[in-house]
Amino acid sequence: MKRIFSQCIKELAQFRRDRLTVALAFLLPFITLIVFGFAIRLEAKNIPIFIQDFDSTPLSRSYVERIFATNQFVPIATPSSNDPQVIIDRGLAKVAVIIPSDFSRKIQSGLNSDIQVLVDGSDVNNARVIRNSIKATTLNFLRSSGLQSTPNKIAAKIRLWFNPGRQEALYIIPGLYGLILWIYPSLLASVAMVREKTQGTILQVYASTLSATELLLGKGLAYLLVGIAETIFIMGSGSIIWKIGFQGDPTPLLLGTLIFLADSVTFGLLIGIRAATQTAAIQAVALIGFLSALLLSGFIYPLNNIPFPLSWVSRIIPARYYLNITRDAYVRGTGWTSVGFSFLILILLGFLLFNIARMGLKRMQLSD
Repeated sequence: MKRIFSQCIKELAQFRRDRLTVALAFLLPFITLIVFGFAIRLEAKNIPIFIQDFDSTPLSRSYVERIFATNQFVPIATPSSNDPQVIIDRGLAKVAVIIPSDFSRKIQSGLNSDIQVLVDGSDVNNARVIRNSIKATTLNFLRSSGLQSTPNKIAAKIRLWFNPGRQEALYIIPGLYGLILWIYPSLLASVAMVREKTQGTILQVYASTLSATELLLGKGLAYLLVGIAETIFIMGSGSIIWKIGFQGDPTPLLLGTLIFLADSVTFGLLIGIRAATQTAAIQAVALIGFLSALLLSGFIYPLNNIPFPLSWVSRIIPARYYLNITRDAYVRGTGWTSVGFSFLILILLGFLLFNIARMGLKRMQLSD
């Protein structure tokens, strides 16, 4: 145990002396938090719309006002052409709504009036959002204006659970914690391990009585402490900037973060053992760690949408399980009942990573 702590203190001393590494540990994660936190938006807003109102009556204007009241659409500037098809083709608007000249007369006569809606379908998700929004707005307009002839037999009373205000930050920021805490602690650990090889000091370790397990635990403990400092800094910044706080018991998040950081550092040490240069280690962490955590963890895309065989690969991505813990802590607040399984998987994956790293390092040590 004494040798493990000595290795840990030596790593922390090297970390403190290297200003570039300190910047890598705190500045880059903060930049990542700011850029991703503000840049990623999954809800479609400010969709450019072109409305051609040939009727121009109080009823048609009321319908147009109802469309803009959704806060999803913004009118485009006065176009050079009034042809909706040309406007859609030029990409000036994503949707065009054409209200016929007999709109009010037909409705007030109890007849059906057809409104033409052209939607740019090049972005399938955006087109689906536009279509549903126009349909819902039209239905709501008919009900509120007393124009719907037959009431619906079934009325769904919808209530959003956990996030009734539909704050995207409550979904993005807790997921971003998983991405940042997977990338940067592992990056620091991998660079530190490779540095031992490039500077030749690893040969002294191989020739000493320090075992592979003690070396990994000593280095891992040092970067686990650095990761804890990163976590406090990043989560504190996120709570201040986006004003998000714990929901329910924070214990699963605190313990889960410790296990996840240990997994991240062990993954970095494993990469460092296999890589020959710092450049190769950084590229490996970026390609294997970053891409898998970004695309296969459920951070952006729902896990159910990941096709086979990548759906199986996603099952061994630790960030997937940590995201479940962070989103529960900051959004759902259900506690151990819903995150106990994720906690267990993180422990198993950490144990697996540590043993693979230990075996890889043990093979390189000099025999007695």
